[in-house]
Amino acid sequence: MKARFDGTWLWLGQDGLSLYESGGYGRPGKGKLRLAPEEGLYLLVRRRIELPGYDFERLLQELSEDPVFFRRYLVYRDLRERGYALQTGPHDFRVFRRGERPGKGQSYYLVRVLAERDLVDFARVTAEVETAGNMRKTYLIAAVDDEGELTYYEVKVDHIAGPDDKTPAGKETASGEAFGPVALVRADDAPWLDAEGYGKPLDQERMMLSPAEVLYLMDEGRLALTEKGTPLSREAYHAIAAEADSEITEKTALYTDLRRRGYAPKTGYKFGHHFRVYGGGVKHSLMLAHAVPAGTTLTMAAISRSVRLSHSVKKKMLFGCVHNNDIRYIEFARIKM
Repeated sequence: MKARFDGTWLWLGQDGLSLYESGGYGRPGKGKLRLAPEEGLYLLVRRRIELPGYDFERLLQELSEDPVFFRRYLVYRDLRERGYALQTGPHDFRVFRRGERPGKGQSYYLVRVLAERDLVDFARVTAEVETAGNMRKTYLIAAVDDEGELTYYEVKVDHIAGPDDKTPAGKETASGEAFGPVALVRADDAPWLDAEGYGKPLDQERMMLSPAEVLYLMDEGRLALTEKGTPLSREAYHAIAAEADSEITEKTALYTDLRRRGYAPKTGYKFGHHFRVYGGGVKHSLMLAHAVPAGTTLTMAAISRSVRLSHSVKKKMLFGCVHNNDIRYIEFARIKM
């Protein structure tokens, strides 16, 4: 069947409606079928349609005036060849369950297509995930690398709940001494620190607390600090810690939120992130968590590295977006389509 190209859409006549009925291609109306550019190029290369004056290369040349068209085409082709029916919009694609198609089922995924160096704006992603949730759909990012390989990520927002075996929040208090950002507590004076998953033994007599732990415990009224024998306020200690760690405010906000949900965070430095996160009992970390301030963007490549590492050690990867003293958790999980 022959199509025509108007510079934006491809159009088929009455005979083209069979493509919609059999495979969910295009959008029908008034005896015509309108094909999105990705659909038209795919059907042309599959020889399902003819476009007088055009072959694959010439049509691709014209469509590539849109610099992101080719990556969208690669995703469209991949999903079609995996047995999915899909349509463009409201993000890049709406994807139906296998065996369903437009007019014969509801779309299940909303897919955003990104290149490996594209910046991921966490605020935008959060808004799009919420839109997908309101539409009862699952939000995916399809990442396209420089060789045209595709990786799919499911993205969730604000799904984190406390663990089944929560770390108990006690009421015991302790006193410690600050040596710059380092805080030491006598182990015999505060055995509850180890029991609740705080700190690390420096030797048989002393426990060393991280700055985020110190600030959280001070906020909870469970730790008093001195420096050279003089009481040290929370604000003064925060200033000292901030000189050594420019991210301490965001890290402490994330640490505090995780603690109040019943988790026990510990440093995640060896995994390249702020925290590894334990449930009660501190036996095996469940997640990696990284604090990001409002307005943060990361490349898709950086997120990919984080997700691959977390999956390799059988943990979830969470980014805790800090905004107005509130934490919004974004999870990226690699999936197979």
